[in-house]
Amino acid sequence: MVTAGITLSAGTARNNWVRLRTLIHLRWMAIAGQLAAIIVADRVYGMQLPLGLSFMAVGASIVANLLSITLFPENRRLTEAEAFLTLLFDLSQLSFLILVTGGLTNPFALLVLAPVTISASALGLRSTLLLGGIAILSITVAALWHFPLRFADGTELAIPRTFEFGFWLSIVIGILFLGVYSRRVSTEMRTMAEALLATQMALAREQKLTDLGGVVAAAAHELGTPLATIKLVSAELMDELSDRPELLEDARLIRDQADRCRDILRDMGRAGKDDLHLRQAPLSSALREAAEPHVARGKRVEFSLAPMEGSPDRQPTILRRPEIIHGLRNLVQNAVDFARSTVWIEGEWTDRTVTVRIIDDGDGFPPHAIGRIGDPFVRFRRPDAAPASLRPGYEGMGLGLFIAKTLLERSGAELTFANATDPFLAPEDRPERCGAVVEAVWAMADLVVPPGAALGENRRIEE
Repeated sequence: MVTAGITLSAGTARNNWVRLRTLIHLRWMAIAGQLAAIIVADRVYGMQLPLGLSFMAVGASIVANLLSITLFPENRRLTEAEAFLTLLFDLSQLSFLILVTGGLTNPFALLVLAPVTISASALGLRSTLLLGGIAILSITVAALWHFPLRFADGTELAIPRTFEFGFWLSIVIGILFLGVYSRRVSTEMRTMAEALLATQMALAREQKLTDLGGVVAAAAHELGTPLATIKLVSAELMDELSDRPELLEDARLIRDQADRCRDILRDMGRAGKDDLHLRQAPLSSALREAAEPHVARGKRVEFSLAPMEGSPDRQPTILRRPEIIHGLRNLVQNAVDFARSTVWIEGEWTDRTVTVRIIDDGDGFPPHAIGRIGDPFVRFRRPDAAPASLRPGYEGMGLGLFIAKTLLERSGAELTFANATDPFLAPEDRPERCGAVVEAVWAMADLVVPPGAALGENRRIEE
């Protein structure tokens, strides 16, 4: 989608939408249901099930969940490929369980719709088509070849072939219908969200240009009279100095420069200029710009920049992207909000990475919430860490950290949230830097301007 000069990529916007913890919780629910169904069928109804294979399938899901919980943080969001593989595992596990427990004579075969529906709602078209095709293939295999269900006396549970075919057809139609329906609804919702975002960005851009135009118009109005006077006087001097060519050239230059000032003001009034020199800045300047709105809020903000051992002494010049400045500014705001007296902003670099670290001397993050930092609408600090007098009218719902984390990760940063010390230590035992620590690490290629890179030519912002 391209709106008002702003490009929005639906594929990019869809990445990192699926939260791993959500899929883990859904899988626990499926595990509980599968165990309950197997136990009831075996103990209550006396069905002869291949319990070894059945519990092996359920055990695979349990192991997958435990590994996911152990290896990944609570706030991990999956890329499209990772979410696809997760759903593919769930579909394969469920298909195997259906195959060894009666195939289409098992009424729970209908649950193969779940992974496809989730994929249609959250993933791309290619992933959904592939997962839907695998689901149809697996349910077809289960219809043609499966372990039969047997009662306690060995009698096989048999249903008419027509009913079995109808059940297979209903599942296939359900996969197609729910997949198309879910994707259509989710696509419309994403399109509307992107349209609203593009509208807001276009309005903000237009507001900036309007403000710039108003300032320039006022300057042009105020400078109009002196420029006109300069032009008039220079024209009269040219008439009087017609016999003195060395002075006549100076008078002509004054008139030409007055005309040039008039043209510049008129051009700026029609459209602003995208100054390419503002697209890059030394690391120290970018950090100070990000922190500038919060340095005069009653807390001391200290800056320190140094290369790591064995790295070049010259500080890097970084790409001054709006998302980097805004993301760092939100992190600094959060640190200033919760600091007792001091916030430290550190910049370090090697020949491969650039690291920015923001530390405060507050109470730090609650240990139980560190894994969830970056999720919206979650309070991360203690209620007594920021009394109303320090944060008037502010409700700490985690939106600032969510926005900062999202923007900085899109710029290539890897963020780490931690505490500088044990939050349960007595105040007198804590070191000076005892609060929260937020560290952002970029690869040089993602952040630093290559040496000798040409800026290019400034372009007018189209109206």
